Amino acid sequence: MTPALRIVLVLFVISLAAGAITGTPLYYRLSYVWGFILLGSWGMSKMALRNIDSRRRARTYRSQVGQIFEERFEVINSTPIPRLWIEVRDESTLPGTRGSHIITMIGGRRTHSYLARKRLTSRGVFSLGPTVLVSGDIFGMFPVKRVFTSKNHLLVYPMIVEIYSFPNPPGLLPGGEALRRRTPHITSNASGIREYEPGDPFNRIHWVSTARRNKLMSKEFELDPLAEVWIIVDADQNVNFSQPQPANEFTHQDLWQRNYEFKIPPASIEYSVTIAASLARFYMHRKRSVGVITSGSSIRVLPADRGSRQLNKILEALAIVQPDGNLPLQGLVEVQLRYLQRGSTIVLITPNATQTVYQTVDMINRHGLRPMVILINPSSFGRAADPGQLQLKLQSAGVPAYQINQGDEISKVLSNAVNMVAWY
Repeated sequence: MTPALRIVLVLFVISLAAGAITGTPLYYRLSYVWGFILLGSWGMSKMALRNIDSRRRARTYRSQVGQIFEERFEVINSTPIPRLWIEVRDESTLPGTRGSHIITMIGGRRTHSYLARKRLTSRGVFSLGPTVLVSGDIFGMFPVKRVFTSKNHLLVYPMIVEIYSFPNPPGLLPGGEALRRRTPHITSNASGIREYEPGDPFNRIHWVSTARRNKLMSKEFELDPLAEVWIIVDADQNVNFSQPQPANEFTHQDLWQRNYEFKIPPASIEYSVTIAASLARFYMHRKRSVGVITSGSSIRVLPADRGSRQLNKILEALAIVQPDGNLPLQGLVEVQLRYLQRGSTIVLITPNATQTVYQTVDMINRHGLRPMVILINPSSFGRAADPGQLQLKLQSAGVPAYQINQGDEISKVLSNAVNMVAWY
């Protein structure tokens, strides 16, 4: 029972009782007024949301951390009766959503729409709904609401920074031959021909064989003898850490800032995921096959491949990585080593500053793989551990090791790393 309804009921009962005790007509008339107000308000609330519909649409359901997400809300009045007020409540799981709004005076058979903009500060999958419409009578005695569910979800990719140069691992020729694996990509290793299939690009057609056999023939290719790149993200909850994130509210002035600088949230996993996504794009632009291994509540392995579809798969996998696993980095690498091709490059991204990282790197070396280590510095997040000694030990062993501090410009730090390493 709302406060307004409680007050009107009390006044109605007092007026009715005073009229019965004193017999004064004025009190009876007052009780009639309060009764009409109660009945009128009840009827108004029953009609407030009848034949009212709500819709919400977005231009895209895939975006990236730091970008602005725009969503249009519509409230449709399909009856000729105007509505005095309707409150739109956006109960989606998107952090900091700004879809809630109060609409006044919606005319009959009219649609009221508005835009809600939000700068995305968190990666992941977010439900765009439900949307709740709240209305009632003019006195607020009988509020009513309707819930409109939604099946749409927003996938927010991790932030990607531009890396201009980074150590590019050399290829390895096992037995002096190319890898005997078919690939849909065009490489320098043609392995044979086959009949043309719908969808084959014209640059795969072998015209000499086509002329000889009087039918279209397509070339088949094998993988280049280039080392695969595997990026391993340490999501062990025992070594990851975070700090309280300052409020970063969206203002409409952001729309006019062309060079808006978004800061990575102060969490080690956010730095790890951003570095992993940036390195994946860097290597794939250089025609390398890239795979990703993450350890959260479950181990997820994305096989190495190349192309824009693979990059989208990697970003989707990294978007949902959370530091909620219990498997340490050493155990994760030990489980996956048997499945990795000899000569591949392993990029370890971890906030772990203990000697177990050195033991993990030694294990990778013994299996004929080429490790690189990117250390997220715990001390820059207020922790006592310092990876400085571990970094020096790794570099003295000939392993490229780099350190990222909170607030560092990742693009600048990693782009300058190429000048500090010579592959062994």
